[in-house]
Amino acid sequence: MKRAAGRRRRATVLVLVALGFLLVPVSARADGASCRDVYFPVTLVALPQTMHGTLCVPSGGANTVQVLIPGGTYNSSYWDIGYQPEIRSYRLAMNNAGYATLALDRLGTGRSSTPPSAVLTTVTEATVVHQVIQAVRSGAQGPRFGKVILAGHSFGSGTASIEAATFNDVDAVLVTGLAHRLNLVGTAAVFTSTYPALLDPRFATAGYDPGYLTTVPDSRYSIFHAPGPKVAGAIAFDEATKDTSAYEQAADLFPLGIIAPYSLLIDRPVMVVLGQDTVFCGLLATDCGTASGIKSSESPYYRLGADLTTYALQGYGHAINYAPNAPDYFRAVISWADRKVGR
Repeated sequence: MKRAAGRRRRATVLVLVALGFLLVPVSARADGASCRDVYFPVTLVALPQTMHGTLCVPSGGANTVQVLIPGGTYNSSYWDIGYQPEIRSYRLAMNNAGYATLALDRLGTGRSSTPPSAVLTTVTEATVVHQVIQAVRSGAQGPRFGKVILAGHSFGSGTASIEAATFNDVDAVLVTGLAHRLNLVGTAAVFTSTYPALLDPRFATAGYDPGYLTTVPDSRYSIFHAPGPKVAGAIAFDEATKDTSAYEQAADLFPLGIIAPYSLLIDRPVMVVLGQDTVFCGLLATDCGTASGIKSSESPYYRLGADLTTYALQGYGHAINYAPNAPDYFRAVISWADRKVGR
């Protein structure tokens, strides 16, 4: 009986290890890139904070790093999806193409510190990202990179645009999951699917103040993935790695990062990538059906003669890194980055 109990315990451990491997981000696995955790000391409105990132460098090294900012209620795992990473990991695709990547946890998410939500806005977050970029260029926290591509998704794209427009310190900007014309019905659906993070069992004891929010359980497919296929493993990974955002971040994201043409101040090459996004696409919103449609919709929000490239990913919603055809958009980004910046 003791031997049988021991076998059962060993079998249970093996199952748990196997499941854990499936959910560990791909950066923990061997894929030709060297990955490590990096912690950046930053200042947010005079408050000392720490921003965590995962830095991955191809085996042959790289002169260009892509600094990756996730969207609201996401953390750095959005850029390194552990379910079928060969299809869905943006980080892996870029490393395989010869680019280094630094996937950040926004403040209040992942392994970054958690400031009071009242001081965490799009503008203050852009200031913090600027500090990270300075460290990346100087080599203060590791390798020194000569070129920086700043990439964002959703809220992270708003942060990236404001950072690039304000500080003029990057070589190119990738905007995904964000446009300047809103689908109000889709936007309302996202907000009605959120609630204070302290009410969520995952975050209830983590010390979040009432100004932090997250998505209600089992809502992420409908607001972030539809009309794409509902792939159980992908949606489970998204639910398992969901994170927080702050109400204050929307207070200046919408008027400054979306509605106002602050992006007119960006004087570097920009690429905009959208899926069939229920938040930004629609008859009275952005024309997301084709790359030319996106460009026509978005061009008025960038300076005259802007170096603007667009790409329309077919068949998926807001969280385009999860799309089964995400490699198509990854290849388009690599081609754009090779032309505009180089490795």
